[in-house]
Amino acid sequence: MHPFQSVAQKDIAFFKQLLGDFCHTNQEQLATYGHDETEDLLFLPEVVLRPDTVEQVSEIMRYCNEHSIPVTPSGARTGLSGGALPIHGGVALSMERFNRILEIDEKNHQVITEPGVITQVLQDTVREKGLFYPPDPASKGSCFIGGNVSENSGGPKAVKYGVTKDYVLNLEVVLPNGDVIWTGANVLKNATGYNLTQLIVGSEGTLAVITKIVLKLIPHPTHDLLMLVPFFSAEKACEAVASIFRAGITPSGLEFMERDALTWTQKFTGDSSIHVAENHEAHLLIEVDGFDPDQLMTECERIMTVLESFETDEILFADSEAQKNSLWSLRRKVGEAVKSQSIYKEEDTVVPRYELPALLRHVKTICKEYGLHSVCYGHAGDGNLHVNIIRGELSEDQWEKDLPIAIRKLFTEVVKLGGTISGEHGIGLVQKDYMDIAFPEVALDLMRSIKTVFDTKGILNPGKIFAEN
Repeated sequence: MHPFQSVAQKDIAFFKQLLGDFCHTNQEQLATYGHDETEDLLFLPEVVLRPDTVEQVSEIMRYCNEHSIPVTPSGARTGLSGGALPIHGGVALSMERFNRILEIDEKNHQVITEPGVITQVLQDTVREKGLFYPPDPASKGSCFIGGNVSENSGGPKAVKYGVTKDYVLNLEVVLPNGDVIWTGANVLKNATGYNLTQLIVGSEGTLAVITKIVLKLIPHPTHDLLMLVPFFSAEKACEAVASIFRAGITPSGLEFMERDALTWTQKFTGDSSIHVAENHEAHLLIEVDGFDPDQLMTECERIMTVLESFETDEILFADSEAQKNSLWSLRRKVGEAVKSQSIYKEEDTVVPRYELPALLRHVKTICKEYGLHSVCYGHAGDGNLHVNIIRGELSEDQWEKDLPIAIRKLFTEVVKLGGTISGEHGIGLVQKDYMDIAFPEVALDLMRSIKTVFDTKGILNPGKIFAEN
């Protein structure tokens, strides 16, 4: 731990001189920037700063580095691992005024954007040019592209198109000492030195502050087909996932929803258009996309052939854009629906997709052992299962005592299956005590050393990713 300094009046005076009305110290603003979507956690910063130029960010970082003031980068605060929580007080550095799409390069299929642009706004803007930015987390209508880069976000389209890292070509960043650098080049191939760009992607705001992002784009698919498949066995639904890929089919989306995930979401949204029978344990939401509708229909027929080997109920084919949007809306709102039911803990496990049935068995066995209830859903095509553990009627003492033990057991089994403890939500604050399950100490020491090279005083987003000694 580094000895941090509290924000003093002289520091506030400096920030006000630099930012004017975009320096905030009132309690309402501090509370707003003291939480994200991680459970009910709240950590108040001492000041909120909202710059809108790289020069201002550079001055802030240089000043805070010189005065040992901790800085926590803040975006839309939609994260689920506590990555944007200012747990040591100090400065909450909001990037929300960096909200401009600077250039769409149609000739090279690239876009240069600032980090405070909402992901869906970016997607819709480039789509007007016939271009496609595929990563689409559930919160795409509110999360920022900068946060997606910091967490290496995925979403349903990742199964076919990859995650955020597969589209980031170059980054302008401000280092903790205030220096401004570009990490790479705006090219598709780059074998020049260490790959600093990909080191920043997924680093959760602990190494540098992102101020510009260069993204690769691809042509936007013109057609898609969507089906909802009810299964009488949740494990068999998981088994079907790998079978579809073994048949040579790569869907553009392949999502798993356990029964409670779908029924709770229907109740939460008031959308009862999908009939869920008593014997439906799980559903797969399967999408294919491309440019040739005949080819897509052939792919759906091949998927149907694969599914004949499993016991499923009547398959629903979405026959309109409105029905497609309704089905995707249900899937994207599962997290909110579960959160509205009870105190809960969400885990973001990922395993090789063939091991999904084993992962689901471990979840149910471990939760039963500790009297916990679980609701599972996620990006089955990636082997990425979101495990929501529900407190329900458990006492607070039992919840606090048994939950960490159960999670450690679950993560241990995940790693044994060849997986890891976070697929797309990051480590942040709430998962850092489990990093020893995923990595040996020598690997963790290497990561800590990288952090120290970038941030000698440890001021940037301190207390994240690594357990504090």
